[in-house]
Amino acid sequence: MALALAFLRWIKLLMILIVFQGVCVVFYYTLNTHSSRDGMRDPLQLLRCAKLRHKFSIIKPAKSIKLKSFTQELSDLMSCPYRANTTERELNRMRLQFCCNATGLLFLTKHNTAINQNILYETSTTKRYKMNAAVHSMLPEDLPWSGRRLGRCAVVGSGGILKNSSCGREIDSADFVIRFNLALINDSDVGLKTDLITINPSQITNGYKNLMQDPDPLVERVSVYRNASLALPAFAYTFCTGVSIKTLKVLRPIRPQQPVVFFSPVYLRTLDRFWKGRGLKETRLSSGFMLISTALELCEHVHVYGFWPFGMDLQDNPVPYHYYDELSPHRSMHKMPEEFVRLLQLHSQGALTLHLGPCVHP
Repeated sequence: MALALAFLRWIKLLMILIVFQGVCVVFYYTLNTHSSRDGMRDPLQLLRCAKLRHKFSIIKPAKSIKLKSFTQELSDLMSCPYRANTTERELNRMRLQFCCNATGLLFLTKHNTAINQNILYETSTTKRYKMNAAVHSMLPEDLPWSGRRLGRCAVVGSGGILKNSSCGREIDSADFVIRFNLALINDSDVGLKTDLITINPSQITNGYKNLMQDPDPLVERVSVYRNASLALPAFAYTFCTGVSIKTLKVLRPIRPQQPVVFFSPVYLRTLDRFWKGRGLKETRLSSGFMLISTALELCEHVHVYGFWPFGMDLQDNPVPYHYYDELSPHRSMHKMPEEFVRLLQLHSQGALTLHLGPCVHP
């Protein structure tokens, strides 16, 4: 009998304990529901960002893109914390250096080019230019970095997405700034610092017809870039050669502090093969994509601005083709959306940083 009473008392105590624990759990849950849900937001956001990075790192060719859903997801990706990947950066650097060697071959120099050497044109398998002593004497002694690695590089395209971006200060803080096609500069959106800028030979042909007789307009145009190197594809096509050499002859005595350099057709040809071997099919790479590839080899950190091939930004606002005019996007020989997809893959893999919105300053 005593044993039975003890058992009943034990059962009653156990039930009281269970009820008490239940009350405590309910009380705790009621007080902490809001904070628990808030705590779940970060893990869910991290998971969402990881999925987006993976998706864009293996994105299919641009022709399969449905723009509206694409820009929405891309907007979500760009709001995620950026994840640099040192391994990916080094893999890309080694691949590019092994195949193309911008470190030693980006420009023609006295060091890598000989007098009487036959220079095979970039876009031809038969046409050659024989390097003469007069032109050779005007080539730089060596590449400006001469084997050293550059730090933080900004590659600044001319896309209308840079208009009203306030990225000027951020771009100017880079160690090395690359620009294209004598693009206009300003301190607010694109910055003023320039270390290398390309010139399309057609810009000289169309805009400076009396260059030999009246060099002042071109001198004034290039002087805004201070001591930046002026790079021309003198040996891309045969029509580029004469105008490029003329530009070199005119500017060298007037602005000796501002080198005029010629891209090595060997470098550009091997770079073209490198990307075509990875599925990028186009007649010729854009100068922007070429020099982003160069930066991936030469620079510790690559930041890309102003590369956006669509007529609407991530908020569905119309954007002009260039940040300095009101032209609309147009078709050209370059497959800009396809190149952009490759840049997006590299960004998602952590190999470079792609900037697609306004720059926020602390």
